[in-house]
Amino acid sequence: MSKELTGELLIGAARVPAAAGTMKALDPSTGELIEPEFAFGGAAEVDRALRLADEAFDSYSHTGLAERAAFLDLIADKLEAVKDELAARTALETGLPLAQFEGEALRTAAVFRKFAIVVRQGRFLQAAIDPAQPDRPPAPRMDHRLQKVALGPVVIFGASNFPISYSVAGGDTASALAAGCPVVVKAHNAHPGASEIQGRVIQQAVAEAGLHEGVFSLVRGAGNEIGEALVDHPLVRAVTFTGSEAGGMALYRRAQQRPDPIPVFTEMTSVNPTFVLPAALAARGAEIGAGLIQRAMYNVGQACLKPAILLAVDGPGFQELRDAATAEVEKAAARTMLTPSIHDSYTRNVRRLEDNGAGLIGAGSAPVGAGDGQSLLYEVTGERLLAEPALREEVFGPAILLVRLTGPDQLLEVARAFRGQLSATLHAEAADRAAAEQLLPILERRTGRIVFNAFSIPQEVSYASTHGGPFPATSDSRFTSVGMGAIERFLRPVTYQNFPDELLPQPLRAANPLHLWRLVDGELSRR
Repeated sequence: MSKELTGELLIGAARVPAAAGTMKALDPSTGELIEPEFAFGGAAEVDRALRLADEAFDSYSHTGLAERAAFLDLIADKLEAVKDELAARTALETGLPLAQFEGEALRTAAVFRKFAIVVRQGRFLQAAIDPAQPDRPPAPRMDHRLQKVALGPVVIFGASNFPISYSVAGGDTASALAAGCPVVVKAHNAHPGASEIQGRVIQQAVAEAGLHEGVFSLVRGAGNEIGEALVDHPLVRAVTFTGSEAGGMALYRRAQQRPDPIPVFTEMTSVNPTFVLPAALAARGAEIGAGLIQRAMYNVGQACLKPAILLAVDGPGFQELRDAATAEVEKAAARTMLTPSIHDSYTRNVRRLEDNGAGLIGAGSAPVGAGDGQSLLYEVTGERLLAEPALREEVFGPAILLVRLTGPDQLLEVARAFRGQLSATLHAEAADRAAAEQLLPILERRTGRIVFNAFSIPQEVSYASTHGGPFPATSDSRFTSVGMGAIERFLRPVTYQNFPDELLPQPLRAANPLHLWRLVDGELSRR
């Protein structure tokens, strides 16, 4: 497989050798380095990629909807064609199961196909027409027509924990390309081979679709310098990031200090609290306890939607929930974590839980390899959780915190103590309705998704998906990074006032040549 990888950067149509050193991928399960050498770039490579992206913007952002949708479908076809190669390399670079990445590759291809549908439908343009009213008293109205247009070149930082679906060919790339934005991806150094395979797929699709080469580039670098160069570059119009709060906020603050500040759409941290109300606890406490642990252990607990904190009022069903959760944790084998640095961070954060009063009540099998993450279940009281904010912070990895609450009032007090979350979950029965009605407004203020009688992971990629929430879950709770609504991050409105029909964009012309749904004088219409 390594013979098929060149390790080069992909800048426009070119494959570019190292300009600032090289690296090799690491097999975290063995600690061994994997061939080949992968190139690092610097400020010059960033500048070249973004100048190409800027050159591509005018033509790519004005591609017809059918042409752009066909391009997205072509990427999906090519991802499916390399599924086996991509999954094998990703498994090698992460220590996670091969089958998991075969599925992730197919799901990622499906996301590109869904965005192709979004583009064909054209609703993302939000076309609106207020026809001229020359005889309107007391003053005439000129013709006004609005559509959304692409922002410009977008920089995407690949994530470590989902090396395909949040990486080079992930949802950020799909939604930005769907919006009409050229993309420059900063590949994550934890999986350089998987990143190259995905990058070549998109590079080839750009060429076969006859698009400007600057529509896509992939760069890689050591340390913070390349990331800073990407955010600072004057041609960048938006940035996406998935990772730690510290990393996301460093990029966000840097972008706001530019002479021309730009949006940085971050997805950072969340504990996705799960609240079990009394009737649900009494009816199915054991089922909820076991089910939550099973979902939380997905990806060795290295998922942004991991249900990390389980909260219930001490009473009927609590012991059954506790026992079932403990038994499920104790069945879990220690597994390789994504990178040595993530494992080290996990170890430190587990120690933080213990230093702040969390008591260990269940543990999976002991680690065998140096990078293995051991599954752990801790317990605290509601009083302790309220007193120690550190207990309400994310532990990225296979550790869960069970919170024993004294009553309904403390449950509401604890709910108010949480910062912004990507999701929150409520388990309730009919008898819990009054308590649920009290809890829901609190959760609505703190999250972008509320789950009822299910678990926070997995999440569907759909028109109704929200993967976002108030700070620090994200830097802008008005947007989602998952689902068809993710395209909205990369659009802005433009109004065309008093234009002749022949100069209007096709979606706004009088004859509606694309047969789009439009808001005409306040009414939805296809005329």
